Amino acid sequence: MDIVIINEDENPMLHRRDVTFEVTHEEATPERLSARDSLAAKLNKDSKEVVVRNLDTKFGMRKTIGTARVYDSPEHAQDIEQNYMLERNKITTNGEEA
Repeated sequence: MDIVIINEDENPMLHRRDVTFEVTHEEATPERLSARDSLAAKLNKDSKEVVVRNLDTKFGMRKTIGTARVYDSPEHAQDIEQNYMLERNKITTNGEEA
């Protein structure tokens, strides 16, 4: 799985960066958590600071376009993100990964 950053916008008011990325994969669409971990590694961030919002693969393609929010700290992510999005990314409200 190879990740390329397509677009990155700084959002200092919310202590985050909004990132659009492309994942090239050989098998089926990658799971949200594996995409999150790969993106976090590419950006040198902790996986608890990255919230993958969307993964979109066109039928038959081996490329997936995704959007994520990369926060300055896990606390900022928990303050701003909705609970269902934190659950999808396996980030619990006490700062630990589920």
